[in-house]
Amino acid sequence: MGFVTEVEYRDRREQRRIVGRGTAWLVPLVLLVAIVTVDFQTGEKFRVVSWIILVPSIAAAICGVGPTITFALLSLVTYLAVDTAFPERYRAGTADFVLVALGGALAVIASMVRARRERQSLHMRDIAETTRRTVLRPLPPNWAGLEHAGVYLAADVDARVGGDFYDIQPGPHGTRVLLGDVQGKGLGAVETAAALLGTFREAAYHEPDLVTVADRLEVRMCRHRGHTAALGRYDGDRFATALLLGFPKDARDAVEVINFGHEPPLAVGPRGVRPLPGGERLPIGFGDLTGDAAPGGEAGPPACRERLEPDETLLMVTDGVTEARDRTGEFYPLLNEVARAVAADPGRAAPRRLVRLVREGVLRHTRGRLGDDTTVFAVRRLPEPQSEPPPASTTGRPSPS
Repeated sequence: MGFVTEVEYRDRREQRRIVGRGTAWLVPLVLLVAIVTVDFQTGEKFRVVSWIILVPSIAAAICGVGPTITFALLSLVTYLAVDTAFPERYRAGTADFVLVALGGALAVIASMVRARRERQSLHMRDIAETTRRTVLRPLPPNWAGLEHAGVYLAADVDARVGGDFYDIQPGPHGTRVLLGDVQGKGLGAVETAAALLGTFREAAYHEPDLVTVADRLEVRMCRHRGHTAALGRYDGDRFATALLLGFPKDARDAVEVINFGHEPPLAVGPRGVRPLPGGERLPIGFGDLTGDAAPGGEAGPPACRERLEPDETLLMVTDGVTEARDRTGEFYPLLNEVARAVAADPGRAAPRRLVRLVREGVLRHTRGRLGDDTTVFAVRRLPEPQSEPPPASTTGRPSPS
């Protein structure tokens, strides 16, 4: 059996609800039985059989079209059977029969409209999920020599993708990592994130120098804004904060960092937590203010190379984490929380456990009410594979006795 994501499981559950599967039909059935029972118990003094009109209405709200039609017909037949069981002078009469029939017909129409809208909603979610996989493409386990883990939490519960992005790109010059946050929301932010990721995937593979990759990102932002302006959409103030990391092939104990106005990455290990400095730049899109990476201009500031222990994990987050507030307005204390957790259990420095720790901490701190899209991403170099010793040579001589 293939792996099913949480999103796919939820969508399949909704599809089952649309076609009327599951146990939702029990609710209108119990209501139907209850109305008939009460009508017989109260006798001629208090007739409630007309309340049976509620049965198809409830079915239309929680069941599919088929069960709603069934309950509409069943309600009509039950009404006739129950009403004719009483003496003629105590019967509800033709007017209530017409009311039940009309209510059943309206319930079926309402159920058809609801099912069509839910199918359209599922189709839009499928499109959004495809977009998410395009922007935030799935990463294979232990990709490019890195153990990694990441989570994206949308501030809008119905959204699947926003302006946060991250990726890992292996290449002949080492492995490069990019995490960023595009200013703004909506399709404009998604388009910008997709444009930057496309450039990163190409430049990170081909360019030997990490600074050149950073310059290419700056140029891409300028070109993207020019393109949107030509389409008549004002996007001149769009920018992105980002972290660009490089893991050189020739230095397994080093990492190169270029910081585009983003929160610095945290090196998390058994010995503690420390922020890593980087080649500081303005956010992507502001390079024209300093002349960095302008077309035909000089390259930007150099990358900062830092030593990284083999058991240290690099933790990167967007401002959805650092600016998460609780009910009193206090920010989420990321550094203190991570340091306390790792001091109590050094095993929490592993990428997967570290991402889970921050995710649960942010949700607990905000009580699940996120004010911004939130991304947590962690990477750690995999241990270098040990070369096996060559097998001992055999000469065919008999061993000495």
